[in-house]
Amino acid sequence: MTEFLQQLLNGISLGAIFALIALGYTMVYGVLRFINFAHSDVFMVGAYAGYFIGQHVPRHSLWGGALALGGAMAACAVLGIVIERFAYRPLRGAPVLNVLITAIGMSLLLQNLGQYFWGATPRPYPELFPAQNYQFGGLVVSSNQLLVVAVTLALLFALRFIVLRTRLGTAMRALSLNPQAAALVGINTDVVISFTFGLGSALAAAGGVLYALNYPSIDPIMGTLPGLKAFVAAVLGGIGNIPGAALGGLLLGIVETFVNGSEWSTYKDAIAFALLILILLFRPAGLLGRFTVEKV
Repeated sequence: MTEFLQQLLNGISLGAIFALIALGYTMVYGVLRFINFAHSDVFMVGAYAGYFIGQHVPRHSLWGGALALGGAMAACAVLGIVIERFAYRPLRGAPVLNVLITAIGMSLLLQNLGQYFWGATPRPYPELFPAQNYQFGGLVVSSNQLLVVAVTLALLFALRFIVLRTRLGTAMRALSLNPQAAALVGINTDVVISFTFGLGSALAAAGGVLYALNYPSIDPIMGTLPGLKAFVAAVLGGIGNIPGAALGGLLLGIVETFVNGSEWSTYKDAIAFALLILILLFRPAGLLGRFTVEKV
């Protein structure tokens, strides 16, 4: 029983990180109907931003860690807005394939810029927050795991408030439902789309910092596999559905952790993508997604 609870806790912690990344995928898809494959590398930039900011703030301090986390989120929010403005906005209205190729190219660009400026050698990640283990019987809970869950819940509630209770959130929902009608009633679509990219990129940065705290080694291609798995999580929950992205991330993290603790651990990555294939075959809209009729 203790081993089961330990793996469940580890799975929730990992799934919370997947959820943060998946939210960025699903928000952009909900507004623009395309997958931003550069999102996984924004996750990587967020981890590096936390690394460099962490060198100038007090270590092992809640305030210092919060500053590093907040600074990384702010830096990646700006990066997301810049990517949208100069890479994606000129292609708005272009064929989907053009945008997809651009997203892949932006992903490769960020990876190669990371290797150019920071080198390809993995770097150990500093302990930004006070680290401590708590033992409850045979169950060991680390402060970093608690931090991941607490930050993820706080960001999910903040995102819910923004989407449901603010004017920009209302505009995002209107743009997602009907872009033409939203523009006709005076919504500035450029501002809303830029805000969506910035918000999603900030969440990816938070995921990058939290991931690096729990798996303390970073490199310029670190975002590839977590980013792909977060995409699987977004599809699993229902791409374009915010609660679905959170649910998909948690489920994927739990499944991966239990598989990793079994005799099938070698195939944990393959099993994650097998889930994607099964979802696309049997429930393409995802667990919380809705089937819609698209007029052509």
